[in-house]
Amino acid sequence: MTFDANAARSFGPAADLYDSIRPTYPAEALAWLAGAAPKDIVDVGAGTGLLTRGLIALGHNVTAVEPDQQMLAKLTAASPGLIAGHEGPAEALPLPDASADVITAGQAFHWFDRPKALPELRRVLRTGGVLAPIWNIRDTQTPWVAAVWAAIDSSQGERDAYAALEPGYFGDGFAEPEHRVFSHQRLLDRPGVLRLVQSRSYYLTADDALRERITRDVLDILDHHPDLEGKDTFALPYKTYAFRVRPA
Repeated sequence: MTFDANAARSFGPAADLYDSIRPTYPAEALAWLAGAAPKDIVDVGAGTGLLTRGLIALGHNVTAVEPDQQMLAKLTAASPGLIAGHEGPAEALPLPDASADVITAGQAFHWFDRPKALPELRRVLRTGGVLAPIWNIRDTQTPWVAAVWAAIDSSQGERDAYAALEPGYFGDGFAEPEHRVFSHQRLLDRPGVLRLVQSRSYYLTADDALRERITRDVLDILDHHPDLEGKDTFALPYKTYAFRVRPA
């Protein structure tokens, strides 16, 4: 992947939209990532705190790191129980050595400049610690989901969730990962699906003409797909790809 800093920083102006429409993560996936006993967790690229809050709810001590000020402001306001929130990138973490039992990255690892970020992540992990990226990926085995997202391009998150299964993805400093896939779904209406599309970097970085084309195509599919006929709401299925990676 070519690191795209502009796309990675595109979400700030849409922080409220992002927080309201992006899916959370299944509790069983988070329990598998971090275990049952309370741990010191650093959530990197934490965005508005969707993963952060899930980890806090399981009883963990969570510190968030997020490079975008607007996203971080939303996170700190919406995340009671947060230990601390720091502005900073994965490539230069504002944290001391060996300060985390677990480092998570929810829907974020694909935005990291991996050759620079991986040594930093390893530096902050304690002995026996775990790097734990996680991605929610839409299940395109469902025909209407495939049709909508074919109209707007696949995401880098999808590509990296699959690429993380390949040998060497996490570099020389980490062993090969364990992984599991969890299924869940969200109930959405047509405006909800459109808002979800509008929260993606592909839409946020598009010009007005492309945004209009995306909106037109998505609404056309939602209005005319035979699987959605007569339905006001419909289930959007997800596969959650979760990884546990230990330092080599």
